Amino acid sequence: MDTATFFYFLTASILLTLAPGPDNLYLLTKGLSSGAKSGIILSAGLASGIIFHTFLVMIGVAAIIQNSPSAMNLLKIFGASYLLFLAWKSFKAGRRGEKISMQKTESKSANFEIYKRGVLMNVLNPKVLLFFLAFLPQFVNLSTENAGGQIIFLGFTFAVQAFLIFSLIAVCAGKIRKFILQKKNLGQIFSYIEATVLTLIAVTLIFC
Repeated sequence: MDTATFFYFLTASILLTLAPGPDNLYLLTKGLSSGAKSGIILSAGLASGIIFHTFLVMIGVAAIIQNSPSAMNLLKIFGASYLLFLAWKSFKAGRRGEKISMQKTESKSANFEIYKRGVLMNVLNPKVLLFFLAFLPQFVNLSTENAGGQIIFLGFTFAVQAFLIFSLIAVCAGKIRKFILQKKNLGQIFSYIEATVLTLIAVTLIFC
């Protein structure tokens, strides 16, 4: 792969990652509600999901799923169900009136849960898989012997830049959070916002 092709790929990847979308919206909400650390952990999970999809593209599973309406629908159902489950958990947290605090520390198990959430949000989203199936091969010479290696390299590159940009969004949200923590019932408000965002992503996954 020549330098110019890689530059075009990296530029396109950054612009696509910066474009408003469900991942950015949810990261912003998570950073505001739980702080920068939780947002960065979520970013790592989302980036790991990208790597998973990259491997599926390389071994050809993505093409099989694309040509199987039943497999696509099954993935959509699983993905939307998981998002609605997360939305219900956030809604219940709001109903309980959970408060957020600058002194709040997450346990290792809670951090892993956030990471797993990011992974599953991407892994169970067939639209992400189809995007990489269409996007990555455009920058790869598929006639060469190392085409698979090029796809993996580009997928990792996309995942790294996405993690950096997502983490920046989380850090910015965490900074904003410091100025609004004193507001009354803020924990409830953010829980309801998070539930709403997750529900909208689930609806989009099924119907759009």
